[in-house]
Amino acid sequence: MADGSIRLDFPGHDGGKLSARLDMPLGGARAYAIFAHCFTCSKDILAASRIARSLAAEGIAVLRFDFTGLGSSEGEFANTNFSSNVEDIVAAAEYLRETREAPQLLIGHSLGGAAVLAAAGRIDEVRAVATIGAPADAAHVVENFSADLERIREDGVAQVTLAGRKFHIKRQFLEDVEGSSVLDCARNLNRALLVMHAPLDETVGVDNARRIFEAAKHPKSFVSLDDADHLVNRAVDSEYAAGVLASWAKRYLDLTDVPHSSVVEVSETGASKFQQFVRTGTHGFLADEPKDVVGGQDTGPNPYDFLSVALGACTSMTLRMYAEHKKLKLGNVTVTVDHAKVHAKDCADCGEGREGRIDRFERRISIEGAVDPAIRDRLVEIANKCPVHRTLEASSVVVTKIGGDAG
Repeated sequence: MADGSIRLDFPGHDGGKLSARLDMPLGGARAYAIFAHCFTCSKDILAASRIARSLAAEGIAVLRFDFTGLGSSEGEFANTNFSSNVEDIVAAAEYLRETREAPQLLIGHSLGGAAVLAAAGRIDEVRAVATIGAPADAAHVVENFSADLERIREDGVAQVTLAGRKFHIKRQFLEDVEGSSVLDCARNLNRALLVMHAPLDETVGVDNARRIFEAAKHPKSFVSLDDADHLVNRAVDSEYAAGVLASWAKRYLDLTDVPHSSVVEVSETGASKFQQFVRTGTHGFLADEPKDVVGGQDTGPNPYDFLSVALGACTSMTLRMYAEHKKLKLGNVTVTVDHAKVHAKDCADCGEGREGRIDRFERRISIEGAVDPAIRDRLVEIANKCPVHRTLEASSVVVTKIGGDAG
């Protein structure tokens, strides 16, 4: 797995919560991006998820979210328009700026592509913009419900069917898209631009890509998605788009090295009841509960497994440091650790003065090849000096503070 997808929400343009996923690289984020989905779509469309995973594999974290009134986000779709989508993108950038790092890359699919062109000028940190099947005119979207236009203009609102789902469209939506100039945004972009479009796109014709490309200043690039459909549904198409985008973006972004940190961040992914994404320094991995725990999916070690890992790794490293310091020829070291909760009265080797149930870690050290009997006992002493060993046996202090909405 190349990334960890974290479920979260943040306030949109009107204060309502927008549902989002943050696809984090396992090695830590070297830059951040925002993905804006197509008209009436969601953050979970195949193109969005595949592009997010591909960028995460290159060290670029991607925030993808449902616009107001769509997917799992709060708000009424009928009260939204193109301008509110742009405002939601700006709100997403502000959320990243406050909680992690402002985005350097904006990616937009279809109407989302037009929206990122409009939003880029309001996000100072953005260095590059990519569009996929974007219209050169935001008003192009009304072709999806052209048969209902007269009813919307006369009555002020009408229910329309889009992709098999019913939506209420208000007159203000029409007025807003008709008053938006995507090409002006492209002309004034002043960022690197990648235009991706399928020549056979029947929803948004490829001439839209030509107009956007010609309006923009260099640096700019155009990539044909060949026979892909508008939603880039086929895996071969979305994966190709993702790969091209990831390679292109690295040329323009400031990809910083991730410094090591002693801070460990653990976040719920939302993929299952217990799955967590763990990030420490330049490393990331999953934690979970085993399947015999209701809700567990066994996608990563459980919390006590991590304690055993810490003890085993520290033991092996400590022995290796000792061997090198003493110039001992010590074969490959393997440490196995077994953890259990036992009653103190039943534990003959747990020492005196303990009561109730206690944690017992049984550590077994195997060393490849012959070991001089004269140093075996000394190696056990050195293993017992491992810092994690001492931490587990000593009393520790855990200070807990509640942040965020809990105050």
